[in-house]
This record gives sequence, structure tokens and C-alpha cells, in this order.
Amino acid sequence: MDADTFSASPSSQCPPYVPGHGLLKGRSVLITAAAGQGIGFATARRAMEEGARALMVSDIHPRRLDEAVAALKEIAPETPVTGHLADVTNEDQVQALVGAAEAAMEGIDVLVNNAGLGGVKPIVEMSDEEWHRVLDVTLNGTFRMTRAALRAMMPRRRGTIVNNASVLGWRAQKGQAHYAAAKAGVMALTRCSALEAADHGIRVNAVSPSIAMHDFLKRSAPEEVLKELSAREAFGRAAEVWEVANVIMFLASDYASYMVGEVVSVSSQRA
Repeated sequence: MDADTFSASPSSQCPPYVPGHGLLKGRSVLITAAAGQGIGFATARRAMEEGARALMVSDIHPRRLDEAVAALKEIAPETPVTGHLADVTNEDQVQALVGAAEAAMEGIDVLVNNAGLGGVKPIVEMSDEEWHRVLDVTLNGTFRMTRAALRAMMPRRRGTIVNNASVLGWRAQKGQAHYAAAKAGVMALTRCSALEAADHGIRVNAVSPSIAMHDFLKRSAPEEVLKELSAREAFGRAAEVWEVANVIMFLASDYASYMVGEVVSVSSQRA
């Protein structure tokens, strides 16, 4: 979303892009669902800009994944970047992804669970398949990745996991029962897994964005709905994807060293 889209007040205009500050210097980072131009890709770019020593991105779309890896290599040619196809609903593929990341990067320091699936459907029209699909990708996929990553991180007694939740885990919206239930589950999973991980020196937290504008969202949601949701925000606009990625970087960094099981809002939290 361009800054020129809104002109009502200075607060509604997008801020300038923030340069990196070395928050992840020397860390290896694995990010799921990082193809395309959404929060996952923005997070991958920020990780490189924040000094990550190695990066692996995954997705289920081969062409988009290849394009994402190529784009990331152009942004920071000095940072080793690897792409790996993986479906987080498939346990074998999850194990292969974590194993590949461990081998390629000599251990995973940071995992960002970004994979999620939404949709708009009233409950009375929603099929069991639609319900299960959203929960399997969004909640179960986060569980599978967290479980696999913790098994790798615990022997080293270090690591950080950041989950991508949503304000819909807190507040209601018509047509979002499956997605809201899944994201509320991600929040609960974050809190419970964080307590278990803390015993091994590992931190687990989550971000909770309201609306972050990107091309896929524009294609998948009605324009009038996006305008209404954006207008509810404190700045009268949707977040830029990199603004969410900034908070993910903070939670993954040592600046958040005492934060455990937190779900950090990246929104105005208006009803």
C-alpha cells in the first residue's frame, strides 16, 4: 500500500522503511511460507538486513519459492539463502525441512512459523473439509514445526521461535470462525510451549497482526472489507508487511530476552 493512498493526516501515511540494526547478527533463521510478497517474505528480508548468518525459506509453491530465493539473494548476496519445498500439514515433509535446515545452517537459531490459511465462509455454509483444512495448516502446522524445532534446539539449550497469530484470536469477525479458532489455538500453543521450552533456554513468543496489506490479501478479500478494516486502525491504514516483520525481528532478538509466551499485538486492537 503506497503512502499516497491516504492523505487525510500525516499519521495515516506509511513511515519510511527502517534500516537494519544487526538484531540477528550471527543467527541462522528458518521461515515457513516465505514465498510471495506477504509477511513471510518481508520477514526473510528483514532477517538478512538484521545480520542473519544463514537463511532458509520454505513454501509449498515451487515457482514462487524459487522467485523468493532469487530476490533474497539479490538483496543480500553475501548471506547464504536456501529454499526448501515443504507442506506443514505433512509430518514427513516437516521433518525433512527441519533436518535440511539443521544440516545447511549448522543448527536453527530462529524459527518463524508463518504458514497459515484463511478464507471467508459463514459457519452454516462451511464444510468439515474447509474447517479442517484451515486448522491443519494454521494450527496443526505450527504445532508440527514447533515440535520438530524444539527437538533440535533443546540439546543445544538455545533458540527462539516466533509464531504468527492474529487479532482474530482475540476478537470476532463474521465469516472467520475457522481462521479465528486456529489463530486462538496458535496463541494457546505459544503460551504452553513457551513454558516447556523455557526449561531448556529457548524462548517462544508470537505476533498478532490485524491487517497487513499485500498482493495476495488484495486478491483474496473484497476491497470494501479491506477498506473497512484499514479504516478501523489507529493510523487509518493497514500495516505494511515489513512493520509486522520488524516486531518479529524484535521477538527473535536478544532485546526480547525476558519475553516468554507473549502474544504481541501489531495493531490498534479496536473492536
